Amino acid sequence: MATTSAGLLFYRTTTDGLEVLLGHMGGPFWTRKDAGAWTVLKGELDPDEDPHAAAVREAGEELGLPLPTPPSPDVDLGEVRQKSGKRVLAWAREWPLPGPDLDQVRSNTVEIEWPPRSGRRLEVPEIDRVAWFAPDDARRLVVRAQAALVDRLETAVAG
Repeated sequence: MATTSAGLLFYRTTTDGLEVLLGHMGGPFWTRKDAGAWTVLKGELDPDEDPHAAAVREAGEELGLPLPTPPSPDVDLGEVRQKSGKRVLAWAREWPLPGPDLDQVRSNTVEIEWPPRSGRRLEVPEIDRVAWFAPDDARRLVVRAQAALVDRLETAVAG
């Protein structure tokens, strides 16, 4: 059965235009990957959890920083379905300038088996780093299905 995750796509508007905050997936599998290795800050819903509340909780856990209070309601970006079948529900939240100190990001960790089928357990950060990207760069780097979330954000901000 496919899982459902919920997350926040943070954005800011600088003198250079719109930027989105993405997280690079942690762990040895993703270490040397770039394109397709970045993601919206998200995680799995707990049973009976409100999806938006889960999105806020998960983004906070993956950043390890206090989240900004939104000046207006978060923008519902809808749902995408990743190649694995996972459903991702997302909202966008503006992060006032200048944004978080990215050197202070401390993601929660997860235990994985590495190498696969080895029986060896390894604790890794869910997100090993975050960065701001212009929309075109974000679409090139993010998990393919999540590029639609960047498109929807651009439309919402322009409208």
